[in-house]
Amino acid sequence: MIRKILAGALALGISATASAAIAADKVKIGVITTLTTPAAVLGAEQMNGINLAMEHLGGKMGSTEVEIIAEDDGFRPDIGKQKADKLVSQDDVDIVTGIIWSHVLLASKKSILEGGKFLIGANAGTSHVAGKECHENFFSSSWQNDMVPKALGEVLNQRGVKSLYIMAPNYAAGKDMVAGVKSSFKGEVKGEDFTKWGKDAQLDFSAELAKASASGAEAIFVFYPGKAGGAFLKQFGQAGLAGKMQFFNVFSVDGLSLPKFQAGGIKSVLGAYDTMQWSPDLDNEANKKFVADYRAKHDRYPSFYAAQAYDAINLINSAVVATGGNVKDKDAFRAELKKADYKSVRGDYTYGNNHFPVQNYYLRQVVEGPDGKWTHKTVSTVYEATGDDHAKDCAMK
Repeated sequence: MIRKILAGALALGISATASAAIAADKVKIGVITTLTTPAAVLGAEQMNGINLAMEHLGGKMGSTEVEIIAEDDGFRPDIGKQKADKLVSQDDVDIVTGIIWSHVLLASKKSILEGGKFLIGANAGTSHVAGKECHENFFSSSWQNDMVPKALGEVLNQRGVKSLYIMAPNYAAGKDMVAGVKSSFKGEVKGEDFTKWGKDAQLDFSAELAKASASGAEAIFVFYPGKAGGAFLKQFGQAGLAGKMQFFNVFSVDGLSLPKFQAGGIKSVLGAYDTMQWSPDLDNEANKKFVADYRAKHDRYPSFYAAQAYDAINLINSAVVATGGNVKDKDAFRAELKKADYKSVRGDYTYGNNHFPVQNYYLRQVVEGPDGKWTHKTVSTVYEATGDDHAKDCAMK
């Protein structure tokens, strides 16, 4: 085996496992992720999960050689589509995975799926793809966007929260997240703000925080992934709102941001609640091995980006092994993917008719771990074996 290091990945010190041999039984996997711009930290995290999964598999899937080709979407949907076109037409990959951003997924999926390839979404899961635009060759190793915030809305009900202020970026995932929390929250929404997103994303939230404070809401719900999450949390603490409003989030506080919050002494994040389908402390053997080996390599807890990418590779592996590497037999390969017959770090789950997971969702809290490092602790199970609300709009059975 050799290491194939792509130009975009080289700048970040990221490598993708590849086969030196060109053989008929080789499986080619394309990865579309973010390897440049400030959002590159998320792409690096996906690659960490992919590389660790391939290491645990011994660099092969059964007896089948694997080539991984990573492409940088530059945090832009137009570039994501260009890279999807390249992977399908020029590289002739069998499978594409990765895709952090919903706007990149929406721009890229047609090229991949109409090109006859399998697409394993390892993060973004828009309502479009889960509903009327579902496709037999699309599978998610993560979640449908609405479901994580929907679980958070149920937590708000359980905790007796009667009023809420909502903030999120103005793009597809932000709208899904807000729709999700509002679909289950039974109290009053005192106000909501959708802030600018993209290459010049808004990072100054002072005006919106002033409105949230003046609204009289008991709690605030936010969705700000990546750099925006750190900026928001810092300003939330500086505005003195930590003691005034209960703070709830999805995808804003994770294994990537927690070490930075801790180093910066942003103690307002301690005790923060979120919901997720995975947590670093889930008690199953696959997760224990994943978390322990990840921490040994990177000296921190993994984030959900790495966990979902790790699962995506293991899902693909399960189908490759079961079909003897014959990805060209699409019916057989698809049937094996739908079984989800592998040891997921989230524990066992199944697939709904729209090929999104039917799985548990957990309430988590930021705590100081026994080693002194900030991490997430599972508090309770919010939903058990639950699918998403858009599956009813998917024509697949």
